[in-house]
Amino acid sequence: MAEYFENREIKERLLLVGISTGAQDEGEASLEELEQLVKTAGAEAVGSMIQNRESAHPATYLGKGKIEEVKWKLWETEATGVVCDDELSPAQLRNLEEALDTKVLDRTMVILDIFAARANTKEGKIQVELAQLKFRAVRLVGMRNSLSRLGGGIGTRGPGETKLESDRRLIHQRIGQLKSELEDVKRHRQTARQQRLKNRIPVAAIVGYTNAGKSTLLNKLTDANILAEDKLFATLDPTTRNLKLQGGQELLLTDTVGFIHKLPHHLVEAFKSTLEEAKYSDIILHVVDCSNPWMEMQMYVVYETLRQLDIKDKVMVTVFNKIDQLPEDVILRDFSSDYQVKLSARTGQGLEELKKVLELILKSRRVYLEKIFSYSDAGKIQAIRKSGQLLAEEYTDQGIEVKAYVPAELFGTFF
Repeated sequence: MAEYFENREIKERLLLVGISTGAQDEGEASLEELEQLVKTAGAEAVGSMIQNRESAHPATYLGKGKIEEVKWKLWETEATGVVCDDELSPAQLRNLEEALDTKVLDRTMVILDIFAARANTKEGKIQVELAQLKFRAVRLVGMRNSLSRLGGGIGTRGPGETKLESDRRLIHQRIGQLKSELEDVKRHRQTARQQRLKNRIPVAAIVGYTNAGKSTLLNKLTDANILAEDKLFATLDPTTRNLKLQGGQELLLTDTVGFIHKLPHHLVEAFKSTLEEAKYSDIILHVVDCSNPWMEMQMYVVYETLRQLDIKDKVMVTVFNKIDQLPEDVILRDFSSDYQVKLSARTGQGLEELKKVLELILKSRRVYLEKIFSYSDAGKIQAIRKSGQLLAEEYTDQGIEVKAYVPAELFGTFF
């Protein structure tokens, strides 16, 4: 009689642990988000524990008493590992793993794992691998037991368990190679930006907390047809699409990677060339999930990340998304932005209002022009069509009579 073996990956069962140094509800919110991250990474969260401390224990992250509680909880839930809600030092990782005798991961490892699984383009894969290797370069000793304990699971995607894991010299060689490849990508991106500047097409960067609805909004506005799921970091690779507004005005919309609380600095560094799309944009569309109870905290994280990237002095439009999930009389404000729009990217409610705001912003950057061009200067009218808004043109005996809005910086070139 033939024997059949079912070959399937065993789902990891992970216990979540965190340190609360402030309000208890903030620690709980962070662990709730960690649970979503673990789920997105393909594992199951089987329980959570929080320790109130002034700061994490420098050697073991958790205090001695809490470690004993975690041991008991591991046995009770039959968990296969522990995830800590902060980035652990190599010593903390090694000591905690020895104390608990189980696989130990931290928040950064989970996020890196998700990024490794979600990156599709060559640029995205380079950025993720670079972030992973930088993270591992300083944690080889601390991670060795963790990597050898399980052959798969969270923390092993991307470069994986190759000789790179145990050879620091090879890791640094590979980091140098990846940096060189990213520089090529950066040069290509700069060339594209220069071309956009030459064409005078304004750019709006869509930023926001992960899962706020950025990709859904881009799809609704431009029929971009990009992946939009109710998951953290559903899309990593930036997408740029053209949006034609009423009156013929054009705007380039660029989606960016979502931000998150405790976003690993290795990822911020690796994705800098992508995130710089926001730095070189004319308008920032800050998409906010207004149905999320931690909306204020998420908005703070986005503004803080923009500050770290030195993105400032931009026209800021706060897009309060998912209003279909809120009562009609709710008051939503953002005193840090220039404009606020309430909408539902899913249903389309409020999209026209957003388009009107974008038209208003573009118009405010332009100057009204009324002039008769000679027929020999007809090429200038084409330039107006390309970079401005042509309101009217009439062919007369004297020449071509034009009424239009043109970019302020180009106004002098039409005389």
